[in-house]
Amino acid sequence: MASSCLFNTSLSSLSPNHDLIRRHPSSTLLRYRPIVVSCTSSAEGNNTTPIETVVKPRRTENTIRDDARLHRSTAANPFSARYVPFNAPPGSSEHYSLDEIVYRSRSGGLLDVEHDMEALKRFDGAYWRDLFDSRVGKSTWPYGSGVWSKKEWVLPEIDDDDIVSAFEGNSNLFWAERFGKKFLGMNDLWVKHCGISHTGSFKDLGMTVLVSQVNRLRKMKRPVVGVGCASTGDTSAALSAYCASAGIPSIVFLPANKISMAQLVQPIANGAFVLSIDTDFDGCMKLIREITAELPIYLANSLNSLRLEGQKTAAIEILQQFDWQVPDWVIVPGGNLGNIYAFYKGFKMCQELGLVDRIPRMVCAQAANANPLYLHYKSGWKDFKPMTASTTFASAIQIGDPVSIDRAVYALKKCDGIVEEATEEELMDAMAQADSTGMFICPHTGVALTALFKLRNRGVIAPTDRTVVVSTAHGLKFTQSKIDYHSKAIPDMACRFSNPPVDVKADFGAVMDVLKSYLGSQTRRS
Repeated sequence: MASSCLFNTSLSSLSPNHDLIRRHPSSTLLRYRPIVVSCTSSAEGNNTTPIETVVKPRRTENTIRDDARLHRSTAANPFSARYVPFNAPPGSSEHYSLDEIVYRSRSGGLLDVEHDMEALKRFDGAYWRDLFDSRVGKSTWPYGSGVWSKKEWVLPEIDDDDIVSAFEGNSNLFWAERFGKKFLGMNDLWVKHCGISHTGSFKDLGMTVLVSQVNRLRKMKRPVVGVGCASTGDTSAALSAYCASAGIPSIVFLPANKISMAQLVQPIANGAFVLSIDTDFDGCMKLIREITAELPIYLANSLNSLRLEGQKTAAIEILQQFDWQVPDWVIVPGGNLGNIYAFYKGFKMCQELGLVDRIPRMVCAQAANANPLYLHYKSGWKDFKPMTASTTFASAIQIGDPVSIDRAVYALKKCDGIVEEATEEELMDAMAQADSTGMFICPHTGVALTALFKLRNRGVIAPTDRTVVVSTAHGLKFTQSKIDYHSKAIPDMACRFSNPPVDVKADFGAVMDVLKSYLGSQTRRS
C-alpha cells in the first residue's frame, strides 16, 4: 500500500504576477483557524478516497504586531513620498524628506505630499484594487485600518512598528433610502458616516498618519517633545486619543465657550494639556503657529499636509464600497478646507493609477455664518477675503480664515466643483429631517444636506444621480443642539421639524386619549 499526505497550512498571498508587495498572512488567524490536513491512500484495485482531519492549532502568545514582524517582507520597498510646495510650478526642485519638521515652503506657501507615481504605476489598476480589497475586514497589522490598508499610497516608508492606529476608517456607507425618497425624490443617495470612528469624527483618518510619523521621529531622536493643535473640537479629540495611545504628550488650544461639552471632555479624558483661550479658532491657530515656531512641539493642524494623506483614504474607500464605480457627486462640509482637497486627491490618485476612469464632481458646503469660500466662489474666484466667523451650530467649521483655501480652490476648479451655503435654520432643519428617517447626524452634515436640497431644487443634481454626502462627525457630540431644537429653545428659529415629548398624566384614560389622537394623525398622514 502506498500513501501520501498534502499539508496546506498557509494563507494565500495576493501577488498577481508581482513579488514586490505581498499580503501579509496573519498567524493570529492561524491560531484560531482549524488546519485541514488532506490525505489520500491508495492500494491496488481500490479507488482513491480523500480523508480530512481537523487539527486544532497551537495557541501562541504573539500579538498582531508580533505576527506582522514574523511575516514582514524582505523585498526592497519600491515606494516613496516627500514634501513639495503645493501646486509648484514646472521645474521646481524644492522638496523635503517626510522626516524633516517643516510646514511651509521657502516662499511661505503650503506643502503637499508627493508620491513617486512612476513606482506606483508599475502596478496596474487591477492590482491595486485587488490588494486593497484583500485587506478589508482583516485583523492583520496594520492593514485592518481603512487608512493603513492603503499604506503604499499614504506613508509608504514608515515601519509597521511605528504606526499608531485604532483601526480607523472602514466607515459605513449608508444608503439613505427613506430620506432620499421622502425629501429629495432620489433613490441613489448615500451618506458616508466618517463620524462612526474611534473618536467620533473623520479627523481620526489624518491623525493616525500624523501621530505615526511623530512616533517615528521621536524614535529617531528628533527634537519633538509633544504635539499641539488649535481646534474647534474634533481635531483635539483625535490628537489626544492617538497621542495617549502612543504615550506622546499632546497640547490643545481651544476657543473658550465655543465647542460642545462632549467635544471638550474628549481631550481632557485622554490626558491632553488643554488651554481654553479667550478667542476664536483663527486666534487659536495664530497662537499655535507662533508657539510651534519657538518650541519643539509638532504642529498637528491641517497646515501639516500629512493629515490629508490619511483623510484622502475616505475617498478611495467610497470607490471601494461601490465596487470601484464612481459616484456622480460628493458633498463635503468645509471649514479649514483641507478635507475637500483630501477627497479630491484620493479620487485623482485612483484615476491616475487606473483604478477608475473618472472622478466625481464635488461640492463644498459652508455655514452661512462662516462662508469665506462660498463668497470667493460667488465672486468668480476673485481676490479671497478672510472674514470673522459668526457663531454657528456647525461649530467645527466656524472658521473665517481657512488655512487650506488654496488647496480647496485648486480641487474645486479641477473637478468642476460647486460651493453652497446653509443658514442656521436650514442646517438645523436638515439635521432634524435626516434624524427623522433613522440617522443621527451632526450639524455639519446638516450643512451638506442643505447644499444637496438647494442643488436638487435648482436641477443641478438629478434625481437619478448617485450622490454621496460626507458626514464628518457623530451626532452624539452635538446632543445639546438637538435638545435645543426639539425643545424649540433656539431664538428666532421656527424648528419646523421638532418632536418634543408630550406631557401626560399617569392616568389610563389620559394616555389612551393622547395615543388615539397620535395614531389618528399618523393614519391621516399616511
